[in-house]
This record gives sequence, C-alpha cells and structure tokens, in this order.
Amino acid sequence: MLLISLCLPGFLLAQQSTGLSPLDSQVSRFLEEARNTWSDMNVPYQDGKILYSLVLKGRFQNILEIGTSTGHSTIWLAWAASKTGGRVTTIEIDQERYEKALANFKKAGLASFIEARLGDAHQLVPRLRGSYDFIFCDADKDWYLQYFLDLEAKISPGGCFTAHNVLWRYDPHIKKFLDYIKGNPGFRTHIEKGSGEGISVSCRVEK
Repeated sequence: MLLISLCLPGFLLAQQSTGLSPLDSQVSRFLEEARNTWSDMNVPYQDGKILYSLVLKGRFQNILEIGTSTGHSTIWLAWAASKTGGRVTTIEIDQERYEKALANFKKAGLASFIEARLGDAHQLVPRLRGSYDFIFCDADKDWYLQYFLDLEAKISPGGCFTAHNVLWRYDPHIKKFLDYIKGNPGFRTHIEKGSGEGISVSCRVEK
C-alpha cells in the first residue's frame, strides 16, 4: 500500500489527513504543480514514478545519475532515497540546466539528499570512487555502453544500472548498448516501457 500510494502525488495531496510527512507533502505538491512544465530532455512523469518505485523496491541507497537536466528524474530518485536512508549523486554538463536543477531541488525540499556536480561525465565517471547500488543514465546515447563499462565494477551485488530511451529502435548506439548488457552473464536485464521511451534495468546477479 505504501509503494502504490507514494507513486501518486495527486492521490497523496488528497490524503494529507492520513499522516503524510511534511517532506512527502512538499515533494508531491511540487511534482504535481510542475508536472506539465518540464522540458530540456527531462524524463516523462511516468518514468519518474518507475525510478522512484525501483529505488524503493530495492532499498537502494548509493545512487548515481548521469544527466541531471533540470532535475525531474533526480527529484524522484532523491524522494525515494529520503525513505531508504540514501543519497543521490548527479552529474550535469550544462551550466544553465545545472543551476535550474539546484533551484528545483530546493523547491522540492530535497536538496539535502542530493550532491549535484557540474562537469563532463565522460571525465567524471571514470574517476568516481566507491560503489553504487543504483545508477540511472540519461545522457548522450553514444556513450551509454562506455558509461556502463566504466561503472560495471562499481555496481554492488544486487545493484542495478538503468538507462533511459532504450526503446529508440533505430538508434545504433542504443542497440549496441542493449546487445552488450543483455549478453552480460553477470547481469539480468529487463525493460520497463513506462511512457514508451523505455528504461532498461540491468541488475547484478548476486552470487
């Protein structure tokens, strides 16, 4: 019941008398009010809900996002992280989008759950230290496979690497990425259709 209700901000707003936390109320209100205003290559609302649900289901804590844009997907990830005791590190290359994202994180009440980095993910990702149990990639499609290769050893047992727009059937870079990851014996992969853009979910097999 918790997972279902928290995926529906409109429903949450109608149920404030049931004891929602102030943070839940603030985030759900922000997402509902901004629902039809996102641009700049942000994920659709339905796909944000999928990311939120995946993090909650896996109880993931160490979360990495490649491609912040102005923060829609980051907010869904950070909202889930606020419930798992986690935190999101997100990377954005564009200064203007980065600054808009920072403002959105504050409005949503989730800034304390997010470490936002401004820079080129091609350079930053290989230098990342530590491990991650959930990674969301929504950046340059021709680099999807390289991002995975750079991060594969840093994905915790049971952790997942997810990528957006994988139902772009005629994109050769997406095909190359999917062919590789589906054939990787260390991971099990399925695709969440969501809005129709597609989110691949590849989770490390626990030995």
